[in-house]
Amino acid sequence: MKILITGAAGFIASHLADACIAAGHEVIILDNLRTGYKRNLNPQAKFYNIDICDPAVEEIFAREKPDIVDHHAAQISVPLSIEDPLTDAEINVKGLINILEAASKHQVKKVVYISSGGAMYGEADEYPTSETYNPRPLSVYAINKMVGENYLYFYNQQYGLDYTVLRYANVFGPRQVSHGEAGVVSIFVEKLLAEQTPTLNLYPGEPEGMIRDYVFVKDVIKANLIAFTKGSGQAFNIGTCIPTTTRALYNEIARQLGKDIQPLEAPARKGDLKRSMLNIDKARRDLGWQPQYGLFEGIAEVIDYYKKFLGEKR
Repeated sequence: MKILITGAAGFIASHLADACIAAGHEVIILDNLRTGYKRNLNPQAKFYNIDICDPAVEEIFAREKPDIVDHHAAQISVPLSIEDPLTDAEINVKGLINILEAASKHQVKKVVYISSGGAMYGEADEYPTSETYNPRPLSVYAINKMVGENYLYFYNQQYGLDYTVLRYANVFGPRQVSHGEAGVVSIFVEKLLAEQTPTLNLYPGEPEGMIRDYVFVKDVIKANLIAFTKGSGQAFNIGTCIPTTTRALYNEIARQLGKDIQPLEAPARKGDLKRSMLNIDKARRDLGWQPQYGLFEGIAEVIDYYKKFLGEKR
């Protein structure tokens, strides 16, 4: 098949491009390189340096005629979405609509849309949280991911465009950026390797930090490959259903690196949830998917990647 992947100069989607090419698919990449890197681009993919909001995206669809679109390109910072909601809407809503317009006009067979179970449900009463829970988003990022799911339903009903939604937990792995706020595993690893003191963001009275569901990128990629042919018109949580506090995460990374550096503490940021954990029963049942990597193995791969990456930078 011919797979068009948006955002594949970035963390997760670059791994997806590699996996698709390894599986024998033809891959087209759309990325504006604003947050992605040329080093992540698979040389066997055809790359277009373009913003997903650009009207010229349709010309690429007309030329390439992809079978599947996997839409990863997004503004992913929760605090930034609160500080600058118009930019978040520009990328995460307008950009998606631009992709869906092109897909519906040029006979794309299916869109796989990346949503956020880690943010969209808010401070959920149901814990772990299933796909049937009524979202209570506490950030503009989460609101716009929910809006995106509604647009997919509309394009399906209006134009017959097939889709599957994958609601990610907190994804981590090699190539994740260590700047900003999105990649806490990479932030901890890089700072500890540099003998710097990381910071833990905490709510008052909760010294162990926030609870998150950390899922390894290789498991996430498997879910995408399955979604090319399964899960039509449905949304699926993609996580581990295993809770990990920020401090427990830090302690495991420090242990594997052999570092004895006590982290600094700072208040929680705007939009930070106190706890988030996803029920993945539906993905197990309907997609035949379940995570294979534990936190221990995943962190080890991130450490190996950063040791090599930082060594090359020197």
